[in-house]
Amino acid sequence: MKTAEMELVMLGTGNAGVTKCYNTCFVVKTRETVLLVDAGGGNGILNQLEKADIAIGDIHEMFVTHAHTDHILGAIWMIRMVAQKILKGQYTGGFRIYGHDKVLQVLDWICRMTLPAKIVSVLNKDIEFCEVRDGDKLQIGDLYLQCFDIASTKEKQYGFRALLPNGRVLVCLGDEPYNERNRSYVEGADWLLSEAFCLYKDRDIFKPYEKHHSTALDAGRLAQELNVKNLLLYHTEDRTLDTRKKQYMEEATREFSGTVYVPDDLDRIIL
Repeated sequence: MKTAEMELVMLGTGNAGVTKCYNTCFVVKTRETVLLVDAGGGNGILNQLEKADIAIGDIHEMFVTHAHTDHILGAIWMIRMVAQKILKGQYTGGFRIYGHDKVLQVLDWICRMTLPAKIVSVLNKDIEFCEVRDGDKLQIGDLYLQCFDIASTKEKQYGFRALLPNGRVLVCLGDEPYNERNRSYVEGADWLLSEAFCLYKDRDIFKPYEKHHSTALDAGRLAQELNVKNLLLYHTEDRTLDTRKKQYMEEATREFSGTVYVPDDLDRIIL
C-alpha cells in the first residue's frame, strides 16, 4: 500500500466552546475503510464532510468516544442523513456505530425523542449500535482497533489503539489527559492523538487543569515519556488560531523530540 492511500482528515480541532473552528472530530481513511471518529456538536459535521470531499455514502463506520454534546450531537445528524439515504435506496451496506453503553443509550434516546418515526425505524437494522467494552478488539475493514476506558473523572469515555494496514499504530486518547493505567495501549505508538486545551503559558487564562484538560507542554512531555514518534494536538481553544500552529508546536517540542502536528480544520495528514 502506498503511504498516500492512508490519511487522517481533521474535520474539526476545537474544544466544546469554540466558534471560530469546528469541534474535534476526524476521519481515518485507508484503501478499504472510512472511519469517522466523533462528529462534533451539530449539523456542522455535514458541512465539514462536504468541504473535505468525503461522501456520507462512503462512511459505514463511526466511533463515538463519549456522550458530551460537542462529540455526540453531530452523530445524530449522521444517523439522520444515513437513514434518509437508506430509505431512498441511495446507501449501499450498513452503518455501524461503535461506543460504550452510555454513548449508545444517549444516541438511542435522542434519536427516538427527536427524529421522525421513519428514521427511527432504521435503527438496529441497517443502522447498528455496536457496544464496545474496555479492552475489546475490533476489526473494522482493514483497521484493527483495541478500545480502552480512558478513566475519565468527568464522563465515561473510550479511546482506542488502531493497527493501520501499513503496520503503524495510531492511538486516540479522547479529549482528556492520559491515565497511567493505559500505558500498554499508548507506549511506543507511531501516532498519538492528544488533547491540548491551551498553552502552558496561558494556563491562568484558560484554566485547563480545573477542567480536567492539559496543555501543549504536558502533551509533549507525555509523548516523550511514552516513546511516541508523532504527536498530534487537538481539542484546543480558538482564541489563538492565527498563531496556534506555531506556538503549540514550539511549546510541545520543548519536551518532545519527535514530530508535532497542530492541524487546522480540514487538514489532511498522511499516515
